[in-house]
Amino acid sequence: MTGEFTIAVHALVYLNHKKKMISSDELAKNVCTHPARIRKVMSKLKKAGLLTTKEGAEGGYSFSLDAEKVNLRMIDEALGEPMIAASWHSGNSDMECLIASGMASVMDGIYAELDSVCRRQLEKTTIADIDRVIFKDREKAGA
Repeated sequence: MTGEFTIAVHALVYLNHKKKMISSDELAKNVCTHPARIRKVMSKLKKAGLLTTKEGAEGGYSFSLDAEKVNLRMIDEALGEPMIAASWHSGNSDMECLIASGMASVMDGIYAELDSVCRRQLEKTTIADIDRVIFKDREKAGA
């Protein structure tokens, strides 16, 4: 999992809450990252149809979809990265030892299954769910 997923979810929750066009500078300030990193992530979300953009001085990003229907799996798929994957493999497929030559493919299968389980879990949480959690906690703190 990369930081792009966190940036994307944070940005969409913020855009949903604000209900207006937001610049990459404002988004970056709220997410606490660089505007160029915001633009990179937002371009993937735009390509997937999860947000709209406008060029120019009054430009930026907006979210106008139904927050109840946009789930975290949709965001993950827009980014095109696995949630769980091996960054390193042990052994070597050219070695005679069956463990050394077979471990990488076994572990890849385990990671693929974990990734599948994770994606199914992401379907259960929407942008609206996250918004409710954030503001419900605020209401409790204010009471």
